[in-house]
Amino acid sequence: MAVFRSGLLVLTTPLASLAPRLASILTSAARLVNHTLYVHLQPGMSLEGPAQPQSSPVQATFEVLDLITHFYAGANVHTHLDVRILLTNIRTKSAFPPPVPSSVQNLAHPPEVVLTDFQTLDGSQYNPVKQQLERYATSCYSCCPQLASVLLYPDYGPGELSVEPLAVPLPCTIRPSSPVPISPKKPVRGYHRGAVGGTFDRLHNAHKVLLSVACILAQEQLVVGVADKDLLKSKLLPELLQPYAERVEHLSEFLVDIKPSLTFDIIPLLDPYGPAGSDPSLEFLVVSEETYRGGMAVNRFRLENDLEELVLYQIQQLKDLSHKENEEDKVSSSNFRQRMLGNLLRPPYERPELPLCLYVIGLTGISGSGKSSIAQRLKGLGAFVIDSDQLGHRAYAPGGPAYQPVVEAFGTVLYLCHPDILHKDGIINRKILGSRVFGNKKQLKMLTDIMWPVIAKLAREEMDQAVAEGKHVCVIDAAMLLEAGWQNMVHEVWTVVIPVTEAVRRIVERDGLSEAAAQSRLQSQMSGQQLVDQSHVVLSTLWEPHVTQRQVEKAWDLLQKRIPKTPSGP
Repeated sequence: MAVFRSGLLVLTTPLASLAPRLASILTSAARLVNHTLYVHLQPGMSLEGPAQPQSSPVQATFEVLDLITHFYAGANVHTHLDVRILLTNIRTKSAFPPPVPSSVQNLAHPPEVVLTDFQTLDGSQYNPVKQQLERYATSCYSCCPQLASVLLYPDYGPGELSVEPLAVPLPCTIRPSSPVPISPKKPVRGYHRGAVGGTFDRLHNAHKVLLSVACILAQEQLVVGVADKDLLKSKLLPELLQPYAERVEHLSEFLVDIKPSLTFDIIPLLDPYGPAGSDPSLEFLVVSEETYRGGMAVNRFRLENDLEELVLYQIQQLKDLSHKENEEDKVSSSNFRQRMLGNLLRPPYERPELPLCLYVIGLTGISGSGKSSIAQRLKGLGAFVIDSDQLGHRAYAPGGPAYQPVVEAFGTVLYLCHPDILHKDGIINRKILGSRVFGNKKQLKMLTDIMWPVIAKLAREEMDQAVAEGKHVCVIDAAMLLEAGWQNMVHEVWTVVIPVTEAVRRIVERDGLSEAAAQSRLQSQMSGQQLVDQSHVVLSTLWEPHVTQRQVEKAWDLLQKRIPKTPSGP
């Protein structure tokens, strides 16, 4: 059987019997679909008989919400799948007239295959049933012209179809603010307008549960706040967050897919309250366990401003069974960002002018980021390391290539306000020179125009030495790599990131500077975000040394797989 990029899974098994089979169904579907899997709930529908099956509404109960949650939780095992449970035919208990569906719903990724758990009497891929399935799918959703169909149940394995309904119901994954226990069969109330908020970075299954519950509760409009600007500063590895516009694009596509009858108002969330704190027309707010206190704060804020409280619906967090020691035990965007560390984020540069047998990495990062410690770890793995600071010392030394140009440019000054840049022994006083150019853009440019080309020339000479020693990977350790334009002599830029607060703490501890001086130093450099925007690989020394070591080893192993293999000699 071929593997399809996108598929539609039509589930016909009654909900009570479906729950214990979710893992098997997902595994079977994941073998056939490698990107987007849409899921359509139609419990009790028959695909046999001459009449074409018709879509019918499914009552939204807490059991349905739990099933949706467990389906998304199970999808975490299949990381290649983008699962989207379609909510078009799920109806809440309300006085609102149901939306009038269009004849066919257009999906962002038209399904190439339609799958079902429907069981035929003889247990085979029964053609009339498959034809009915195809007709039903194309009557509800936009599908590819050459739609294929598959009955999944033969792949379940022996005995799985005879599983009885669970004696103990699945744990409730959503609860309103009322402490009264909720019956799984109790219908879910519908509301005109409600809200939900979050960062929604790299839309994952926990986000999808939050959004799906909000979409089921809302009958007319859903306001979605997307965190931006100041609300992102406290996030882990904020440099790796998707841009706001990209997050909104993915969010909008998902929402329109799962419930096109709703109007969505997606807005930037710039403070902890957002529209939920001020919009009098909102009736409910969906929060996670983590943000429940924030929801309570929103209600206090509303009461202080003479607005009615919102009904809070709290969603339990999805557990991340594959989390590592330094990651959260829940499904979260921060875990996804941590797992990006060491990965190649964009294609390497082609540098045919560099030695063919040498692959060059430019390693950079803000002051205090731990860049030099990363360089030493790479050296331990076999890289040839070029320290640009050491090259700068060589260039400044008497007789060095930058010595005379610097002395001529900045001269020997005998006034107290401009002390001599030379020590008595003729060595350049880099501290005095630094104070001369610091904060003076014209003077600083004069110095860098002299130094950067000289250091680049010395670095190229060091590359020749790396080749002579038989090294295949060369790392240029340079804080000013991008400012100097040295990315034109590397295949990849690797950046080490840490929060500015941690960088300040390290600089104060390492160099004995005041916090103000440390912050001033960082402000004179490119920000971590600016560096990451031009980087191929990102690393971080935020955690324990052994975690950093594993990160570097991962990056190194991935590097070895993409380094061009040079032909061996005769």
